[in-house]
Amino acid sequence: MKKDESEVRTRGLPKMQQGTVVSNKMNKSVVVAVVTHKRHPQYGKYIRRTKRYMAHDETNQCNEGDQVMIVQTRPLSKSKRWRVQSIVERAV
Repeated sequence: MKKDESEVRTRGLPKMQQGTVVSNKMNKSVVVAVVTHKRHPQYGKYIRRTKRYMAHDETNQCNEGDQVMIVQTRPLSKSKRWRVQSIVERAV
């Protein structure tokens, strides 16, 4: 049974985040902290929110303090759903 070209669905662009590596103690894994600023609905003040993602680092190139770009991918383990796409800026 062949699918028509109209029935074939294309995947959208994967989600990407930029953050700072806070831990690289694991083999081929890093923890990346992504900081977002969200406006408070009632008071209007901007609140800083930090979310930590475990990401796959195949070559173990990332060090603590590096700015990295991570991209969402299929589940790689129980807690890893992201992989490091590139290192934006190295730590000093």
